[in-house]
Amino acid sequence: MSDEPNPLEKIREQVIAEIHTCYDPEIPVDIWELGLIYELDVKQGGAVAVKMTLTSPMCPVAEILPPEVEAKIRAVPGVSDVSLELVWDPPWNPSRMSEAARLELGM
Repeated sequence: MSDEPNPLEKIREQVIAEIHTCYDPEIPVDIWELGLIYELDVKQGGAVAVKMTLTSPMCPVAEILPPEVEAKIRAVPGVSDVSLELVWDPPWNPSRMSEAARLELGM
């Protein structure tokens, strides 16, 4: 058995790496570590479906962050399409943050 990840897992890893470059400008932690990505699914053929949220519905980057995330995912080799859904349920809260994010923010 090969140690190489399957092609869909490789795309998923590259998508996550791109998401790590997206930041809410008010918080010095990337959106993956903040827990803003609720679901990430890579389907056969390279179609990527993402469900994400923002820290609040009144977030000042609500108009620019989702399109930035979508554009960065589209640029990943092997991605054929992106479906990004902005969701508010369940509401985001700090418990969704990774341990690394909590440490970075002194929580």
